[in-house]
Amino acid sequence: MKYLLPALVVATSVIGSLANVFISSDSWYFELIKSPLNPPSYIFGIVWPILYLMMVFVSFRAAELIWKLFIPQLVLNAAWSWIFFYFQAPLLALVNISALIFLNLKILGLLKHESKVLYWLYLPYLIWLSFAAFLNASIVFLN
Repeated sequence: MKYLLPALVVATSVIGSLANVFISSDSWYFELIKSPLNPPSYIFGIVWPILYLMMVFVSFRAAELIWKLFIPQLVLNAAWSWIFFYFQAPLLALVNISALIFLNLKILGLLKHESKVLYWLYLPYLIWLSFAAFLNASIVFLN
């Protein structure tokens, strides 16, 4: 499990990014009304690799503790890009990211009791997911 979870994090990052490669319509996203807090697209390309690296480290160190929640959260993570960008279903993506946040709150709770270092390394992922959920919700409510 210790080596499987980091490999699954890498697979998740690849699967999630493929949704943007096979995107059905680039113009759909650009035409949406977005929150004024929506960052430029290149920010996502900087933030996600850093978060995935931290997830690799945390999942390696805490594999036996978190794997039952971590694998489903990876599935939801990879699915979000497909639901939002490829299938152009922001409301369903919002439901997905809400479940993703719920699972990661549980993971963070486990990490808090295991290691403060792992807790603090994993916290930015949950913060970013919460911000992404805000952006997702903004698109749902503004369009």
